[in-house]
Amino acid sequence: MATHITEECINCGACEPECPNEAISEGDDRYVIDPNLCTECVGFHDYEACQAVCPVECCVPDPERRESEETLLERARKLHPEKSFPSVADLPSDLSRFRSAKKK
Repeated sequence: MATHITEECINCGACEPECPNEAISEGDDRYVIDPNLCTECVGFHDYEACQAVCPVECCVPDPERRESEETLLERARKLHPEKSFPSVADLPSDLSRFRSAKKK
């Protein structure tokens, strides 16, 4: 599922520079995430970078847009054709929150 930013956003902008896909932009009342660009940081981190820096914890998974690890990784490949991503089976736990959650 793509991440989205809730109404609790205080418009601080901490999340925007953290996104490896440039999916976050300033909206009218709060920052917004383009779900077509969001990969939940799969292929980049084992956490969602926007969540990690948000002071009010308003960057949360969108329950209306559930997506698999494979879908998110494929999106990352399309967005970053210059970068080499491993297959889902070979994706290390430090590049996917799906994998890090399974370790715990």
